[in-house]
Amino acid sequence: MKLLLIHQNLPAQFKHLIRRYSQDSAHQVVGICQGHAPAVHDCACPESVIRVYQPKRKPTPDIHAYLYSLEAGVLNGQAVASEIHELDKQGFKPDVTLVHTGWGEGLYVKDVLPDRPLIGFFEFYYRPRGLDADFDPEFPLSKDDELRIRTRNALHLLSLDACDAGISPTNWQRQVHPAEYQSKITVLHEGIDTREVVPDPAATFELPNGTLLGRDREVVTFVATSLEPYRGFHVFMRALPEILRRRPQCQVVVVGSDEVAYGRKLPEGQTWREKMLAEVDVDPNRVHFPGRLPWTTHLRLLQASAVHVYLTVPFVLSWSMLEAMSAGCALIGSDTPPVREVIQHGRNGLLVDFFSKEQLADAVDDLFDHPRRRQSLAAAGRQTVVAQYDARDALVRYEQYFKRVLRESP
Repeated sequence: MKLLLIHQNLPAQFKHLIRRYSQDSAHQVVGICQGHAPAVHDCACPESVIRVYQPKRKPTPDIHAYLYSLEAGVLNGQAVASEIHELDKQGFKPDVTLVHTGWGEGLYVKDVLPDRPLIGFFEFYYRPRGLDADFDPEFPLSKDDELRIRTRNALHLLSLDACDAGISPTNWQRQVHPAEYQSKITVLHEGIDTREVVPDPAATFELPNGTLLGRDREVVTFVATSLEPYRGFHVFMRALPEILRRRPQCQVVVVGSDEVAYGRKLPEGQTWREKMLAEVDVDPNRVHFPGRLPWTTHLRLLQASAVHVYLTVPFVLSWSMLEAMSAGCALIGSDTPPVREVIQHGRNGLLVDFFSKEQLADAVDDLFDHPRRRQSLAAAGRQTVVAQYDARDALVRYEQYFKRVLRESP
């Protein structure tokens, strides 16, 4: 089979697919991305597999604010269509194309390949009420925000109409899309490599001061792409003084960049980390901010951690939560979708109210006070990921799904 994967940040959700199909001579895979994508510099992605596209220009600087992302999507879609034309000239015509729809890259694929099935990766559909945008009363929406969010979905609606079929990683993420399109979308998570992400009781993580952390110590981790309210960073920081007071031996490692990936940015030059450190008093010898970590270092930290905290507004599910569970951490998650789709409270982790720093401190305290319970929850969490989110099983489901789409395609 010839498979075309399109995602501006490759490999991203398509990492396992690229590895699987590039290593099998019975298949051919090509990935299209932008020049900043990790795949461009990833030795695990064969150079012959990756094609880089570049929009002809940036969106018009003074365009209406609601339309900026739409124009950017059109520019991306045009550039991708041009790249597919070039591939066709070179003899590559995919049997199936899978595209992340978030940035408009799939807008014109069907116009270039009208007789080949197009599958959209539908990660999220934005709504001003009832999901992420109005979840935290600390950050109220303006009327302008509501109108902007509605307009933002123009790209998603065009993609929902253009694609022959679609994928969402969780049931909840599928259900946030318009009801009239949900029949197009199959729930299929890309999976975690549970053979690589395994518990290692001997693993240690070295802090900048030379201190070694391991499972023999009280270690709490918090990981997010960016340290910001969408992932509950402000709630976690406000809980830390009480956690540190109750657990005088506890060490906390907070991983993530100072950029804002989702939600609102602070005034120029201010980060959420700086803002929260100014608000709460925590011991810098016990709370550590290493920034973003290379993959192997990130994995070693999770393996050395006893308790992992994952908080999120109702939004897309992060890999870090599943990775922490697979690595053997006892997980404390916010009682929000789609976290509760994975975590059953008291069986394979603990759920706490997103806004309650008291519940979060109680949960950390409980897990360290009862090591057998902590170990039991950690083992059950690992088993959940192995049974439901293993990358090898996901690849089998993907292959079956591609075959079904090809059979059903006109």
